[in-house]
Amino acid sequence: MKKRNVIGLLILAVAASFAAAQPAANRPIRIIVALGPGTPSDAVARAIAPKLSAILEQTVIVDNKPGANGVIAMQELIRANPDGTTLLMGSISPLAINVALIKNLPYDPRRDITPVGGVYAANQVWVVRNSFPARTFAELIAYAKQNPGKVSAGHYSSLTQIQFAAVSKMAGMNLLSVPYKSTSTAYTDLIGGTIDLSLMDMATAINNVKGGQVRALAVTTLKRNPLALEIPAVSETLPGSHFATWSALVGPPGMQPEVVNRLNAAINQAIKQPDFVNSLASNGVIAWSTTPAELKSSIESEVKTWSKLAREANIQPE
Repeated sequence: MKKRNVIGLLILAVAASFAAAQPAANRPIRIIVALGPGTPSDAVARAIAPKLSAILEQTVIVDNKPGANGVIAMQELIRANPDGTTLLMGSISPLAINVALIKNLPYDPRRDITPVGGVYAANQVWVVRNSFPARTFAELIAYAKQNPGKVSAGHYSSLTQIQFAAVSKMAGMNLLSVPYKSTSTAYTDLIGGTIDLSLMDMATAINNVKGGQVRALAVTTLKRNPLALEIPAVSETLPGSHFATWSALVGPPGMQPEVVNRLNAAINQAIKQPDFVNSLASNGVIAWSTTPAELKSSIESEVKTWSKLAREANIQPE
């Protein structure tokens, strides 16, 4: 092969490699959501999509890929081209807790994704069926201690599973763990009285409390949620108890810094817009602004925290 042909091929290869790493401004950006339509992550993804589209001057679409506690969505993300056209609206479960709960997890969130930017922070709410005897979190603990193994708690994610186990250990109570494959079935059984308690996202809890379908006992964070100050925090009964949740946008491994920074700037601009802040509030959550480095640090810290909680609660990876 002639020397100039070899050089030409090398130039083409380098150009192709460089192009693959650049933001493809003429192609849509796809935001994968690891949960189904109607969930908080889905609602926020659909709220931020038009904002990012306007800022970046690219079409942004939402693609729901639920299943396997976020593993399906994560694997699809990891296989994607790192050019900035595929992102994941990732929650704390696939980006941290799965490390503690899933044996032979086919990815490591500390290594196999590119952190781009935080989107929102939230908490969950301990809710009970309307006919349940306890009306406060302290009364729940007392009742559960008097009836060990009889208070049924529906969990539907790694986050809810570890919370029930960790809080039960802290409080010295023994709940009857009832696993569900989805939030909707758990909530239906709770409202119908089949199970005694579960954890709801803030917006769903507020709506169901107003509708007289459930009773809220406590929020899962150290402080009360400013959107529902009437609901106490679990920490008011169990000092130090804190289980915050969050979602962030992450990309495939190998994204170029300039691509990441461009997307991060757009995310931070979008989540500060008043109508987006209002849309977050309607879902019971608040904006969470980070740099890529801050998000990376948060993911690493959360993996350590939840792995420790799982060990202390004697939860083995399955």
